[in-house]
Amino acid sequence: MPKQFTFRKSERLKSRKALDALFQSGRRFTQQPFRVFYAIKNTPGLQFGVSVSNKNFKKAVDRNKIKRLVREAYRLQKNELQEVLEQQKKGMHLFLVYIQQDIADYPVFYKSVKKILITLIKNLREDHS
Repeated sequence: MPKQFTFRKSERLKSRKALDALFQSGRRFTQQPFRVFYAIKNTPGLQFGVSVSNKNFKKAVDRNKIKRLVREAYRLQKNELQEVLEQQKKGMHLFLVYIQQDIADYPVFYKSVKKILITLIKNLREDHS
């Protein structure tokens, strides 16, 4: 398997401190079916996390399925964002919150994650200019 399509433990956004800072002072936008939180940092590295509301999905099986599909869509498409961050010598914390009431199919997740990453790359290039 090519190295570029991996999603290592070090790439997961899990730190409570980092998450609190992201929700307090990070930027945000909505790209259905997600609410996107992100913060650009000066230290290299891209960390990603995803969350599904316990209120909308009572069964852990459903929440885990959504998270698994979103992580897979992200894993396959993150390369371009990583390249832009490496060129600019920056890093990013990225967190997606699933806000839709029902479970979408994988192609919906794939397209939505693609749009999110394109928006983030565009924002990075505008900030850098």
